[in-house]
Amino acid sequence: MKTSLTLKTEDATKIAFDRYEMGNSEVIILAHGFFNNKDAYLFKKIAEMFSKEYDVISFDFRGHGKSEGKYTWTFKEEEDLRAIILYAKEKEYKKIGVVGFSLGAAVTLIEASKNPAIGSIIVVSTPYDFRKMDFHFWEKEMLNDLKLNLGFKGKGKGIRPGNLFLKKTRPIDVVDKLAPKPVLFIHGEKDWLIKPYHSQKLFEKTKEPKKIYIVKEAGHAEKIFDDHKEEFEQICKDWLNETLRVQK
Repeated sequence: MKTSLTLKTEDATKIAFDRYEMGNSEVIILAHGFFNNKDAYLFKKIAEMFSKEYDVISFDFRGHGKSEGKYTWTFKEEEDLRAIILYAKEKEYKKIGVVGFSLGAAVTLIEASKNPAIGSIIVVSTPYDFRKMDFHFWEKEMLNDLKLNLGFKGKGKGIRPGNLFLKKTRPIDVVDKLAPKPVLFIHGEKDWLIKPYHSQKLFEKTKEPKKIYIVKEAGHAEKIFDDHKEEFEQICKDWLNETLRVQK
């Protein structure tokens, strides 16, 4: 059963989220990337994929979709994820996993470095440092991504930007604090926006338990799911069965 709800963060920003309630003991929280939202075609499909085996909470970061506020490039977005995690705890889930994409993955790592409630982590196309993001606009994969956003699959995408120059935490500076939380890094080999070396650097600095998976011929973030559904689903399923599933 899917229910659309809202909650307020510590700074009173209203955050919109969908709860896919399937009667499970574990919940997956989905954190989208820049310019995306929970109602975008691919993100809804990803939520539906995870809801086959887990309860799911998919939310809009501030400045995106149906949430209030303005986007601050991860400076305040930690509060959004923290509020969703608190909601999940109040619903008495036995285990909480977070799956983040792109900048949502960066927020996931930053929050997970100090939030003991998170039991398992999957981060997809994560930048290790926002100043090192690659914008290769001439590459074929970028043109394919643009076509996707211009078509029906990109319906509803957009952003309401705030102060983008606020001081930001670099994911590379906090990943050594994630242990003992298990972390899976997924990256597309052909990611045009954030090259695979970002995940490699993060993986190298992260302590065990950890794993990295570079998907051959795959692009950025949710495009990995779009072009390699079965592979992406199996990678996530295996990891969550190992690190999140409550033994009955």
